[in-house]
Amino acid sequence: MNLIYSAGFAAIMACGVYLLLSRHVMRIVYGVILISASVNLVLFLSGRIGPNPPPVIPSGETVLSAGAANPLPQALVLTAIVIGFSLVAFAVALALQTFRTIGTLDSRKLNQAEALGSPYEEGKSQ
Repeated sequence: MNLIYSAGFAAIMACGVYLLLSRHVMRIVYGVILISASVNLVLFLSGRIGPNPPPVIPSGETVLSAGAANPLPQALVLTAIVIGFSLVAFAVALALQTFRTIGTLDSRKLNQAEALGSPYEEGKSQ
C-alpha cells in the first residue's frame, strides 16, 4: 500500500516540477503549490497512516507506548504547511505586482533589467 501512496506522491511531484519549468509565472506558482502538497503528503506518510493512539504519555511513564503515533511527522507537516502557504502567498503577491507593473506574466517578456546592461562593463560607474 505504501508503494501506491509513493507512486501517487511521485506523480504529484512530477506534475509540480513540470509546471515549475513553465514560462508563465502563475503556472510556476501552481507548481510550487503541488510540490508543497507533495512534500506535506510524504511527511504525513512517514508518520504511519493507520489507527494509532494519540501521542500522549500516560501518567507515571516517561516514554510513549509502542503503538502510539509519532508526533515528529505531525509537527513537521504543520510547519511545512505554514511555510508552504507563506511561500505561495509571497509568490502570488509578487506575481500580482509584476502584472500591475509590467502588464504580463510571461517570463520571456520580463527582461527589463537585461536592457539596462551590465554594471560591470567598461566605462560604467559602480
